[in-house]
Amino acid sequence: MQAKEKALQADVFQNLPVPSALRKMILPAVVSQLIVLIYNMADTFFVGQTNNPYMVAATSLILPVFNITLCLAGLAGIGGGSLISRLLGQDDKAEARRVSAFSLYLALAISALFAAAMAAFMEPILGLLGAGDNTYGYARQYALCVIVAGGVPTVLSNVLSNLIRSVGRSKEASAGIILGGLLNIALDPLFMFVLLPQGDEVLGAGLATCLSNCVALGYFLVVLLKMGRGSAITASPRVGLPRGRSVAAVFGVGVPSAITTLLFDLDYVVIDKLMVSYHDLALAAVGIVLKVERFPLNVGVGICQGMMPLVGYSYSAGNWERMDRAIKLSRRVGLIVAGISIALYELFAFQFAHLFISDPQTVELAGQFLRIRVLATPLMFMSFFTVYLFQAFGQGRIALFLGVTRWLGLNIPMLFLLNAWVGMYGVVWSQAAADSLTVLLSLYIYRKYRPAAYEVLNRRRP
Repeated sequence: MQAKEKALQADVFQNLPVPSALRKMILPAVVSQLIVLIYNMADTFFVGQTNNPYMVAATSLILPVFNITLCLAGLAGIGGGSLISRLLGQDDKAEARRVSAFSLYLALAISALFAAAMAAFMEPILGLLGAGDNTYGYARQYALCVIVAGGVPTVLSNVLSNLIRSVGRSKEASAGIILGGLLNIALDPLFMFVLLPQGDEVLGAGLATCLSNCVALGYFLVVLLKMGRGSAITASPRVGLPRGRSVAAVFGVGVPSAITTLLFDLDYVVIDKLMVSYHDLALAAVGIVLKVERFPLNVGVGICQGMMPLVGYSYSAGNWERMDRAIKLSRRVGLIVAGISIALYELFAFQFAHLFISDPQTVELAGQFLRIRVLATPLMFMSFFTVYLFQAFGQGRIALFLGVTRWLGLNIPMLFLLNAWVGMYGVVWSQAAADSLTVLLSLYIYRKYRPAAYEVLNRRRP
């Protein structure tokens, strides 16, 4: 099994032509991202079939807390996975094993603490989120299932996906996420409308999500066992603790990843708050647009996830020609996807909006919003593509600077500025305006950083 894993890593990271290696890494990651997007909408869709607004509101209230669990997964998974790829590029498998074990136990500890805190302080947390007399009971049911009971398996399955992908096994890494997503979509109606009595639909949705994430975790544990004791990914505490600088590197990349994800969610919250000041149709329309625009963005995230291990390995191995080819080809594919999405959404904006709602006024407004927001798609891709590159290089501080500057320095202030100057449509145009500046800043920092990074890496080599 060890020989097989070594051969796989050699194929993906060294031997296969760059287009073939990227295809092997990116395609499964893109599919899993699309499945994640669909199953994230599944609970809301099926709960919406009850026509009970309090149930819908309750599940929506828990979404920000659930997103925090994904941030915790990014801290350990992206931080650890990025470092493992670089360590393998330096031919330091022993340290990679120690980092993988550390990342898994870190994820277990922080997710267990988060779940325990949610259980202990459920009432004040739900009150802070806005749960009232009509929604508290439903929100509590959902939180107990997806956060308290399901938080640990959710975090661990996402962390294992990132770690397994970091050694070139993108297919296995994505299969577990796809399995969990498809199972959740299938179990939602079964638990909500068949197994549980009427009135317990939110509980059914929560149980379906929890169970699907447990099954996904079980799948990843089986993959881990099949990879064998000598694999670079291990949960064995016997490998010992990683070096201090490795621990710092995990947090150095993981913490910026978690913070950037939180700021992304904050941006959506601000958009909703600004749209509320106009009318309900505007809020409903922008809500539809924010869902529809996620399809090309999630494809872009899948491209970045698949690219990152290859870039990190090649960077540490000093194979910069292969690294540059991987970066350029990934960037080209992402921009092509963004261009296709612009063409489709400009042509069929109102048809896409009609998939979510039939009210003609809301459809009209959502179609207009979508035609504007989609223009920012290539800019948004380039913004997080650059952040992923710095994560692959292990430069968490630069990734954090770009993420914080993008959201707190440009995007969110631009929302308030254009809302004050232009009004409702200013909120919609803000993404393109802010990310134009973000891309210019990102490209400047990337071009300035590259020569210095290569020099530092050369000095470290014997």
